Amino acid sequence: METNIETKSKFSVGFFFLSLGVLISLITSVVSFINLVFETLNKRFPDVLNASYQYGYSTYEYESIRMALATLIIFFPVFLLISRFWNKFIREGLGHVDEVVRKWVIYIILFLSSFIAIVDLVTLVRYFISGEITSRFILKVLTVFVVAALVGFYYVFSLRHKEGDRFKDMPKDILWAIAGVILVISAISYSFMIIGSPTKQRLLRLDDRRVNDLQTIQYQIINSWQQKEKLPADLKELANPLSGFSLPVDPEFQKGKSYEYAVKSPLTFELCATFALPIPKGWREYSYGGGIMPTTAPAYYEGKDVSYPYPGGGVNESWDHEAGRTCFSRTIDKDIYPPYPKPLR
Repeated sequence: METNIETKSKFSVGFFFLSLGVLISLITSVVSFINLVFETLNKRFPDVLNASYQYGYSTYEYESIRMALATLIIFFPVFLLISRFWNKFIREGLGHVDEVVRKWVIYIILFLSSFIAIVDLVTLVRYFISGEITSRFILKVLTVFVVAALVGFYYVFSLRHKEGDRFKDMPKDILWAIAGVILVISAISYSFMIIGSPTKQRLLRLDDRRVNDLQTIQYQIINSWQQKEKLPADLKELANPLSGFSLPVDPEFQKGKSYEYAVKSPLTFELCATFALPIPKGWREYSYGGGIMPTTAPAYYEGKDVSYPYPGGGVNESWDHEAGRTCFSRTIDKDIYPPYPKPLR
């Protein structure tokens, strides 16, 4: 009997690290889940007070959603796996020291979860006071309460765990796990509905690359005209090893796609490319919370200033395109782009 008491009082290193793993993976999963839902709702219900009507796709536009998705997809299954072994340790019986570790971990989880929920609610109320969209505010608040309730009730019940009830708790653990899985899968699925599949994301980024390349080519053509007062006969004339400029090629050139250029008149030229998808259009909100949208456009959009948008126009509409081959006609205005002064001899 003395040996059994000594064994039960012994500290288990394995249980300690499992407890640490439960703590880290749970808090990371909670934070990434809330961030994922919040950012998805921001894209689904953009607030026109903090947005501009824009054409095009930014590589970083969905970066916050992508990061939250990646973190949740990895950490949540890790949390479920570690929790399974953690609960197995508990059902087999814990020593006095391990029981103290278990309670400390649960109290820390409850404290951190409550702190996260309170901070999120304070932030949400602050945005609501500054004019947040009501439906978006309600959905975010419900998300915080649902997550807080799931985590809180489960670990509060875990504190009441008794030695004789260790096998009775198994069905409860399974039910809580199923509820968490359903919640996470629902959030992930809805996020993919908003941002599109990885295949669609790749196609959008390819099209974004094409628009950037066409902008570069257009700049070089205008610069060449200002220097020579004559449009280049073809794109090969733009390549200049002295300046280090090399002609951009279509990212899918191996499939036979290429950028096209044609001179239509002494001041008019045409650029063509084959796009995979129509250009995205709509209100784009960035993470400015309840504040005021800056008056300058993001660096990756064409144009200097963002004015109040209006129907039929917006930032970067000059590269509006549908799926398939699209051509853009450009006419050089001598008043805006005057020829460079001739060097003195």
